[in-house]
Amino acid sequence: MSDIELLAILLGSGTRKTSVLDLASQILRSLGGRLDRATLDDLRAIPGVGEAKGCQIAAALELARRHIAKGRHVIRDAADALPYLQSIRGKKQEHFACISLNGAHEVIESRIVTVGLLDTNQVHPREVFADPIADRAAAVLVAHNHPSGTLEASPEDLALTRRVARAGEILGIRVLDHLIVTVDGFLSLKEAGKL
Repeated sequence: MSDIELLAILLGSGTRKTSVLDLASQILRSLGGRLDRATLDDLRAIPGVGEAKGCQIAAALELARRHIAKGRHVIRDAADALPYLQSIRGKKQEHFACISLNGAHEVIESRIVTVGLLDTNQVHPREVFADPIADRAAAVLVAHNHPSGTLEASPEDLALTRRVARAGEILGIRVLDHLIVTVDGFLSLKEAGKL
């Protein structure tokens, strides 16, 4: 359904002179298509809307905002990221993941960046940051699994962490942490003082 049709359903009826579809179209046109930014005063100023219909629309928008905000998961520490890394914890190959975060550290998207071999994974900062740049992310949290089950950072892990953090500084995308995950636990390189 189009925005006009959805808004028409929400309105329920038009006016004596204007059909509900025409009224919905007029509302969207008056707001420049940005219904999400409309205030109650903006809505009441549109001919045919009035107090009751303005309140209906404003209430629907506020309800939608609240439920969308509820669905956003905030990453405050390493443990908050674990639900996004469940799929790689028991893999037999190394998987490198990146979680894009907005300025409030809410999750925008979580992705697998690369899949490597049993105990190695070639990762370059350009792959790590390609999607976060497109996401307009303010920060990222990166992670990879150790199929061996060991929760120790190798020299290669530490070197990669430094490269990714430096690249993030240049791009203006902060690297919050680098996690190593296994079936049995995780290691935060930030908490270990390695980031």
